[in-house]
Amino acid sequence: MVAAGVVEVCRLRDAKEDCSLSIFWQIPQYMLIGASEVFMYVGQLEFFNAQAPDGLKSFGSALCMTSISLGNYVSDLLVTIVMKVSTKDDLPGWIPGNLNQGHLDRFFFLLAALTMVDLVIYLICAKWYKYIKFEGRNGADDNGDGGQMKHGV
Repeated sequence: MVAAGVVEVCRLRDAKEDCSLSIFWQIPQYMLIGASEVFMYVGQLEFFNAQAPDGLKSFGSALCMTSISLGNYVSDLLVTIVMKVSTKDDLPGWIPGNLNQGHLDRFFFLLAALTMVDLVIYLICAKWYKYIKFEGRNGADDNGDGGQMKHGV
């Protein structure tokens, strides 16, 4: 979001001078967002599968997908709130129809700040969380070695 905000600041500056930035300025932010989503979704699904008992693994997967869909609704709600709060006294607001008259950069920086708050909450919850180790079907732990580490080549 910080990368998107910086690009938007540059785009707004160039829009006032009738210059235009290349579309390739968006590549870093899309690469960062794409990579972070891949790691987050895979990690979240692995967490739900590893921490759910055998009978509840599909329920854990459903919770994972539900949290993703709820996140999309919260994103829509956030955009709606920002549009209502930022459009006062005939000002175009942060996200107007003509982006050259708005401040989309402020919205991106708001998202970056909210992400930092989310990171702090995540770190607190991660420190508080106790990992649960389930035994497999034959009395072995999840990695199948019966709780013994294998050494050698």
